[in-house]
This record gives sequence, structure tokens and C-alpha cells, in this order.
Amino acid sequence: MSEVIELARQLIRCQSITPDDAGCQEILAKKLITSGFNVEQINSGPVTNMWATHGVGSPVFVYAGHTDVVPTGPIDAWRHDPFEGVIAEGYLHGRGAADMKGSVAVFTKAACKFVSDHPDHNGTLAMIITSDEEGVATDGTIKVIERIKQLDLKIDYCLVGEPSSSIVFGDTIKVGRRGSLSCKLIIHGQQGHIAYPKLADNPIHKALSALNQLAERKWDSGNEFFDPTSFQISNFQSGTGAENVIPGDAKIFFNFRFSTEQTELGLKEEVVKTLDSCGLDYSLDWRVCSQPFFSKSGELCKATEKAIFDELKIQTKKSTTGGTSDGRFVAPLGAEVLEFGPRNDTIHKVNECVLVSELEGLERIYYSIIEQLLG
Repeated sequence: MSEVIELARQLIRCQSITPDDAGCQEILAKKLITSGFNVEQINSGPVTNMWATHGVGSPVFVYAGHTDVVPTGPIDAWRHDPFEGVIAEGYLHGRGAADMKGSVAVFTKAACKFVSDHPDHNGTLAMIITSDEEGVATDGTIKVIERIKQLDLKIDYCLVGEPSSSIVFGDTIKVGRRGSLSCKLIIHGQQGHIAYPKLADNPIHKALSALNQLAERKWDSGNEFFDPTSFQISNFQSGTGAENVIPGDAKIFFNFRFSTEQTELGLKEEVVKTLDSCGLDYSLDWRVCSQPFFSKSGELCKATEKAIFDELKIQTKKSTTGGTSDGRFVAPLGAEVLEFGPRNDTIHKVNECVLVSELEGLERIYYSIIEQLLG
């Protein structure tokens, strides 16, 4: 068994459900320190964060990853123990195998090999590792970014190890992400007996027209890099549980995934206009999860495309689809941000797994990217 696969198995065996790191970063730190990295723990609340560096000066190349995982779901539904790291039929099984303990193990191994081969390499090779990516992300990478700002360090390149590949390994890299804007909307009415509707004010009925307008609206057409902005209702809560009571309010949770064609302020204003036009009594509680970001093709993108082609003989495509990633915290610093990792077809699912051959190929690709930028 290769060293990188054994390291991935060690990480999978740590039951690091967000925000508990469960010892993963201790394992990584030992390997990095042995290879000459400086490692700093930047913990916040229940979250464990690690900032590791080797070398000095620019360019500064940062790998961003996370050791936390989502819950397993029903254990009985798994073919193998999700925290055992079983290898079967060419696959490494376990929670986090693809998202993203496999990638973290791969980059750690590639980074250690690179500094061994090139002890006097150009610039700075660094790693940001957090245990708060799958959660609210308020105590994770953003805290490390605060430390980087204190150090007055300019990040030139950031490679995020998210599982970006879709149909075949290496087919997709992410060069940006849409923004995410969530809201809790409460429509206020008047509770009453269902037999006397004139003495009540049904908030569900009042909400329907406004919600329909928001759901049917074409917010934009997107652009060459981003899909159109989408509006989706995730929860609708109302009623007392009784069949003969008109509820007093209706609670709706919705989310915008928005392109660079929109702004947070513009979306909020349009929602308010729609609600006001329907004569509603309402309250809004907004939460900005992330702003959209896009990185134009630079040296990191060129190096990644070349490394993928050299290893896999395929031309990768650029994409901005999917949810959010911690790249959103690094992009505002002016860095070129790119995401690349194994296939994402089993992430967050029961029986998450990744091909062993993909991780071994990923190690060679990551090594090549580092060598091109810092060698």
C-alpha cells in the first residue's frame, strides 16, 4: 500500500464530524514538521485550524483543505464501516474519502516530497487546514486569513482540494463559485377559527402570490462563466397542527445562488419590492453565506491544466458550478483561486468512496503543480 493511501486511511479513521477535528491535524502536523514545515495552530472555539509554511518570500502558493466531514447517516446502510478506511475492489471507502481527506492526504504527501526534492525552492509553500468547512465556517479558514493579514502576507495562488471532477477524474476544475444569500421570511397574519375566515387573516394565502412571483422570475441569464441566478424555497412552516385553525404566521426559508450579474443589495431590494407590492406584513432575516468570485486564468490555471494533461491526457474544462467552498475567503485577497480534486459522485452520500488510482494520480498532479510554480 502506498504511503499516501495509508495516510488517507489514518485520517478517515478519525471521526471528525464538523467541527471536531478528532486528531486529523495532529497526524498531518507531525508529517509536515518532520519535513521541515513551520506549523501554527490557529484554533477558534471548537474549531481546529492549521497554518503550515515552508520557504520564504514570493510567490506564495497555498493549499486549502478541510478535515471535517458531514455525518454518516444510517450506519447500517454502509457496505463498510465509514470510519475504517476499507479498501475494496480498487476503492478507498469511508466518510471523507472524496470530500476531502483523500485530497488533504495527497497534498500533504506531495508537499513533503517536493520540499525533500527541492529544499531551496522558490517562494513559500503553505497549507490552510480547517475543521469548519462543512459547518457554518465562522471559526475556520476565515480565522487563518485573519492571521495571514496580520503577517502582511500576499497569497499569489490558492489551490483548494475540493472534489471537482465530474464524470471522469480530471475533467473539471473550478475557477469560481456563485454567491449564496439565504433568508428567513415571516409573513404575519391573524390566527382564527377556520369556519370564520373573515375574523382571521391567513398568512399562507397571502404568501402564495409573492412567492410565486419570486419563483417564476428570471433574475438574469448568467454569463460565459456563471449559470443564471436561481431562487429556491427550502422550507415552508405554518399551522398549529389542528385542522380547524387558521395560522397566525407563515415562515419561509429561501436561498439565492447568484452570479456576478447580481449583487447582494440588488437581490434584497427586489425581494422587498415584490413583498411590498403584494401588501404583505412581513419580517426578513438575511444571511450572506458567500459572495460570488471568479479567477481569471493565470499561472496556477496553466500549471494545473498542464499537470492534468501530462498525467491523464485529457483537456480539463473550467466551471463555477456547485455549492460554496473556502475559496471564497481567499479570493478577496487578490489570489488566483482554483479547485481541483477527485470525482464528486459519492460525496455526502452513504458509501462515499474514491478510486485508489485517482488519489495516486492526484499526488503526481499536485506535485507537478507545485514544481511548476515553485521549483
